[in-house]
Amino acid sequence: MIELNEYECEMLDAVLEAFGIPDSLTRQQLLELFDQDESTAFSLVQILTREGFIAETGKHGDYDLPEKLVLKPKGDKFLKAGGFVRRYQLEQEKPVEVNGTLSKLQQQNMKLQNEKLTHQTQVLNLNKIIERLKTLQYVWWALVVIAIIVGYFIGHSAGVKSLKH
Repeated sequence: MIELNEYECEMLDAVLEAFGIPDSLTRQQLLELFDQDESTAFSLVQILTREGFIAETGKHGDYDLPEKLVLKPKGDKFLKAGGFVRRYQLEQEKPVEVNGTLSKLQQQNMKLQNEKLTHQTQVLNLNKIIERLKTLQYVWWALVVIAIIVGYFIGHSAGVKSLKH
């Protein structure tokens, strides 16, 4: 259903109530109901038609409205159940349900924020470990370079001594 305000719901119910005993309305009767405002009448008739509560009969001619509208049993049953005003009132009561959903969403949001903080802490701890391992790697590279240099000098000095002998 499209979003309707309370006034529009009352107007739609008024149209459904106007059908009366023969369960039909002429174009002229409909215009009298809307003080000759054909555009408003047309838009509300479109809603009722889309909902399947009325059927259009007769020719449209040069007008937006048909010659005659017929109330379907579905429309009569809907009106007896409270009509659009009742549907509107039920929709207005839904924020209680929405607040329940809002509460669930807030709880889920809090849970996700806690998880995010946990993950951020883990990332920071892992970055510290990575930095320590990098430092350790640099120390090992330095020791390898020192070992190579020491080996070179030992080998060079041993080679020089063997040449002198």
